[in-house]
Amino acid sequence: MKKSILNFAGLLGVLLVAGILPAQQASPPSKVPPQAKTQQEYADYTSAYALSGGATAEKAASDFAAKHPQSELRAYLYAKAMHDYQNENNPGKMLSMGENVLGLDPDNSIALVLTATVLADSLSDGDHDREQKIAEVKKNSNRALQTLDSSFIPPPGATAEQVAAYKSTLQSMAYSALGIMELKTGDAPGAERDLRSAVDRNKTQPDPYIWYHLALAQDKQNKYPEALASITQALQNMGSNADLAKLANGERERLLQLTGGTPPSGQKPPP
Repeated sequence: MKKSILNFAGLLGVLLVAGILPAQQASPPSKVPPQAKTQQEYADYTSAYALSGGATAEKAASDFAAKHPQSELRAYLYAKAMHDYQNENNPGKMLSMGENVLGLDPDNSIALVLTATVLADSLSDGDHDREQKIAEVKKNSNRALQTLDSSFIPPPGATAEQVAAYKSTLQSMAYSALGIMELKTGDAPGAERDLRSAVDRNKTQPDPYIWYHLALAQDKQNKYPEALASITQALQNMGSNADLAKLANGERERLLQLTGGTPPSGQKPPP
């Protein structure tokens, strides 16, 4: 199944590459933003940031950090590598790069929500470090929600609507990670609450992955009509995700049987 990290790739690509990345990494407005201390440091940073591809960007970030171990710009390059690995659907490396970013900038909103999302998506009953993963999802998601207003600094020229959309997307990701983790740990009411918060904050680009898991959380509480409405939303916004569509269609058929074969009021069945 395509993981939820990819459903946010387009907007986060804007955040990371088209000008917000340096500002996002910056300290709160009362502090001096990170900057190069020498022309050589800035030239090396610019050259490294221009490189693309997860492995290439990671090596460039590591080489820059080795050459400039005190540079305030190191987190930018690890965040760039994190984004490139996101585009390559490599969650393990995304997590590693995100941890590097957080080691340098603990309140980096994008790194917080992406690491929480990777951990929640990969959580399974057989994990030897299951409790550690659960704790990390909670910590990173809640920290992102608590610090977003103070740590997120928009780039020059960003409109109020763009800033609101960026923040809503990050909030949606944080709540989604919490909800999926809660669903996998048996807390269906908590999962429904947080997944509902996630969909409420992402109305312009509805995410079928979140709607699907919301349906599962409602199903586990025997809320079959509500679950059927949620799975219908998932299918109506499915796009080309064939694996998720197969799972969602199976869930929909089950829910139709449980509800007597009646689609939710006011909703057309998906094609």
